[in-house]
Amino acid sequence: MPTEETAPRPEWREALDGYLLPAPGGSAADSQPTALGLQFELRELIARTTYRWNGPTSKAVTGRSRKDDEPGSGEYRLGVRPVTRTGRGWARGALTWSNLPHKQRQLELDPAQHRWFSQFVALHRAGVAATAGQDLDWVFLDEFANPVLWALLQQAGELDVPFVGSGGATVTVAGRASLALDLVRHGDGLRMAPSLTIDGVPVEVRRAGAIGMHGVHLFDPAAPRSLVLAELDEPLDAERLRLLKALGRNDAPVVVPEEGEAEFLRDYLPELRERLEVGSSDGSVALPPPAPPALVLTAAFSPGHVLRLDWAWERLPRGAIVPALAAVLPADLLPAEWMHETGPGAVPEPATISDLDAADFVSGVLPELERLPGVRVVVTGARPDYRELTGTPRLTVTTVPSDRTDWFDLGVVVTVDGRRVPFGQLFKALASGKRRILLADGRHLHLTHPAFGPLKALLEEAMELTEWETAAATPSISRYRTELWAELEDLADEAQPAVQWRRMLEEVRGAPEPVAKPAGLQADLRPYQQDGLAWLAFLHRHGLGGVLADDMGLGKTLQCLALVQHLAEQPGRERRPFLVVAPTSVVSNWAAEAARFTPGLVVRTVTATEAKASPVAEVAVGADVVVTSYALLRLDVDAYQQVGRSDGWAGLILDEAQMVKNPASRIHECVRDLQAPVKLAVSGTPLENSLTELRALFAVVAPGLLPSTRRFAEEYVRPIEQPPAGIRDGVGAGNAPAVTAELRSERLGRLRSRIRPFLLRRTKEQVAADLPPKQEQVLAVDLAPAHRALYDVWLQRERRKLFDLLEDLNRNRFIVFRSLTLLRLLALDPALIGEQYADTPGSKLPVLLEQLEDVLAEGHKALVFSSFTSYLRIVEQRLAAAGIRTAYLDGTTRDRDGAIRDFREGDAGVFLISLKAGGFGLNLTEADYVFLLDPWWNPAAEDQAIDRTHRIGQDKPVMVYRMVSAGTIEEKVMALKARKSAVFDAVLDDDELFGSLLTAEDVRGLIT
Repeated sequence: MPTEETAPRPEWREALDGYLLPAPGGSAADSQPTALGLQFELRELIARTTYRWNGPTSKAVTGRSRKDDEPGSGEYRLGVRPVTRTGRGWARGALTWSNLPHKQRQLELDPAQHRWFSQFVALHRAGVAATAGQDLDWVFLDEFANPVLWALLQQAGELDVPFVGSGGATVTVAGRASLALDLVRHGDGLRMAPSLTIDGVPVEVRRAGAIGMHGVHLFDPAAPRSLVLAELDEPLDAERLRLLKALGRNDAPVVVPEEGEAEFLRDYLPELRERLEVGSSDGSVALPPPAPPALVLTAAFSPGHVLRLDWAWERLPRGAIVPALAAVLPADLLPAEWMHETGPGAVPEPATISDLDAADFVSGVLPELERLPGVRVVVTGARPDYRELTGTPRLTVTTVPSDRTDWFDLGVVVTVDGRRVPFGQLFKALASGKRRILLADGRHLHLTHPAFGPLKALLEEAMELTEWETAAATPSISRYRTELWAELEDLADEAQPAVQWRRMLEEVRGAPEPVAKPAGLQADLRPYQQDGLAWLAFLHRHGLGGVLADDMGLGKTLQCLALVQHLAEQPGRERRPFLVVAPTSVVSNWAAEAARFTPGLVVRTVTATEAKASPVAEVAVGADVVVTSYALLRLDVDAYQQVGRSDGWAGLILDEAQMVKNPASRIHECVRDLQAPVKLAVSGTPLENSLTELRALFAVVAPGLLPSTRRFAEEYVRPIEQPPAGIRDGVGAGNAPAVTAELRSERLGRLRSRIRPFLLRRTKEQVAADLPPKQEQVLAVDLAPAHRALYDVWLQRERRKLFDLLEDLNRNRFIVFRSLTLLRLLALDPALIGEQYADTPGSKLPVLLEQLEDVLAEGHKALVFSSFTSYLRIVEQRLAAAGIRTAYLDGTTRDRDGAIRDFREGDAGVFLISLKAGGFGLNLTEADYVFLLDPWWNPAAEDQAIDRTHRIGQDKPVMVYRMVSAGTIEEKVMALKARKSAVFDAVLDDDELFGSLLTAEDVRGLIT
């Protein structure tokens, strides 16, 4: 069994023994580190001279007086250096401030003390720049900028670091020192001298030296055996330190003679009190009470009505408690944000104000501040004369021709109290909801006067801000804004329109001047066509554009050719061609119509780009009409634009102008930017899906008539097209105001009023009473059982998919329309969705065949339309099998004219036409039956198709059959189409209005 000596020691004993007891192999005495001390010594600087440049820079003060032949000597500085304890006391040995960091192990220095000395010298050197000739042995405390010195000295005592004086001198760290200026009566004058106390005991200033800017030390040059250090209760600044040295080093105190006493007390004493505590130790000088602090506001004016405000307290006695700004200034004189303070004596941060804020301050606040006692206002810069105009505004409106096409410069002058108010500035303020404006001369005006209310409402409705701004800040008005001028006249005290505009306004408000039928026109114009010619001539006469939107088949092409012929017959007219842009399939029709009705005109067609044909500029020379296609214009737009820049075009006519209805398309950009004095849009369907299409047309032909796209959507599209009950895309309308019947009616009336002078539309019912009747009938087709079963299966599958996608219709629009198209195809014929369903016969084709057999047997001809060319090909094969001759036309047909001839002159009794390819450019009055195989939700497209035969020249009643598969998506499309056609009628035909956007709710209706 192990004995106590041989048994292993527990781990806990080993741990504590190593911590509490000396390490094995040595004694406690052997492990004692070398102690460090901080030696203090008063040093006298040795000046550098020509004869003494090297060597030490300072020496110990020994009590002898400095020599007068040593300039610069005698400046005393308190230095410190590290020393170590030896057997005979304290000695520097090999230790210096420079090698101190590397001597810890070699000299076995106390780690805590070594760390303190390293921090001490590092803090000193961080604030002293290294220069040549420095004394590296000593750290001079007057250079110790960081007041943390006093904490370090206190920490030295805690680490048992002794303060060692050279030559047996004592070193004491006292409490607090205070510096003041002492005034005493001396003979016939005042004697002033600095007064220094340490812990309340007066000491001689001549024996004091600075420690940084935060403390002092006391010494006796004659017997430098005692050093006292003390931290100042208030840090020195450069001026106080300079005053301490100036007054303390003079052999005789500064004396103010009796004759200068009054001046000293009046002019110098206040300044001294700002820097030092001033008193009289013996009470012999009765000091006047300190002047109350003065609050100074410096108001600096800069050009552009900019005012900077700086606050400061002036002549504050040392240690004085300054009142809070809120106690000096009435609360109603300053805005609340300027009164934020952190304590007594605080002032607001500098502030810069401008425009009306500056005017209000200068007019209302500044005069009150100038009258307050104890507040002094210093003004720099030119002080504007801010005054308010209070008279009744007088409005004068004039127009003069503008350099910009289709615009007049609008001279709007507002005068108040005989002073003119710039209208551009006034309009900006009214448009942005400001209540006042500041003029350049400093006068300001309230916009709350009743006279400005109607003007503001009018201008907000008139156009966007940018439309009123030019480089010269001259507002302009589009010559199309005829209704705006009428309203301005009602508001103005005086209105003077330009002569050109007055004539135009007279015709707009009345009726265009009649125009005789041109002699070279080989056609009899119907009364409405004669009116159309007069309207087109009116637009051309005044350099205006417009939209000719007559119904299909009413002779829009003839009216345009009559205009060109009318202009060609004007005496002295410079021969320049009209550029006609039409769909490719219609270009040849224009040439044929011109040859028929205006054979005297030179008409040329462009059928290829410049790379393959003559340059456009050459084609235009000597021509009256140049016809090109939208595709060629887009590809060669620079060539057409070059002719326009040289004033080569007499005008631009856009046939089937719905082709440029997309404002984001390249072709819209091309026709919008093409330079031509007059632009006319010709379309029976200027509005197919949304009001934005109508705006796109007017952006081309009548720029400035309608506001920007964003504002147009806010003011017209949303109120007129939004579905009822504020529902859009199946969700609430959010923060948008509810669309009421009153709002719709007001916006619809405003839009009609604006476009009415520049849009001419006549329907067949209005002007073509001699047209034979048109009867429309829906043929409901019941699906065969197999067809029905297949349709129902696909409907349920697509319905489940679509309901999830409708939550974000915009993102999923393509997928949604693909599903809808699939259901439409399936409603026609199962074979259209895949060969695997070819054995399931379609239900609609047998009904069509039965109808056509009766129509052809009675000697009639028929047009058959479908949106799907794949279905037309199936119909073509089935009719051929039944022995029925057909003509065929879709977008891929190369010989379009040949297909038309086969129907007009050949044996073909049925013309199969795709809805898109046959929507324009066809005159097929030989047919009097129309079959629409699949309904489309764009009613305008169907009307275009029907009007291929129901047009001028038709002498037989026209029968229209819409074939609809019962119980399918086609029935839903019919209902949706009826709603969409109402917007077209509401805007153009003054009928009822309803929503038109294909929304998520619309899609839900199609699949439920």
